[in-house]
Amino acid sequence: MAKKLYVGGLPYATTEDALKDLFSQAGAVESANIITDKMSGRSKGFGFVEMSSDDEAQKAIDMFHGKEYEGRTLTVNEARPLEERPRKSFDRGDRRY
Repeated sequence: MAKKLYVGGLPYATTEDALKDLFSQAGAVESANIITDKMSGRSKGFGFVEMSSDDEAQKAIDMFHGKEYEGRTLTVNEARPLEERPRKSFDRGDRRY
């Protein structure tokens, strides 16, 4: 079963192909995604890598967490499930205008 990893501290110029190549040193990579800003299209400096197995995911964490990559220190750990964020309310309460 595939295991998704969070990868933080990525250099902004890192491509998804470069991320996939890096993590392939630890095993088979199912997918690699870099999160980008919707407005500018610029990388936010983090992404997600999906490894083929739990063992390969643990190997990737052991290999890359806290290590330097292109001048930045990587943070690599198991991705947490996406939590539903509260929606912003535009209700102004009982203010009178």
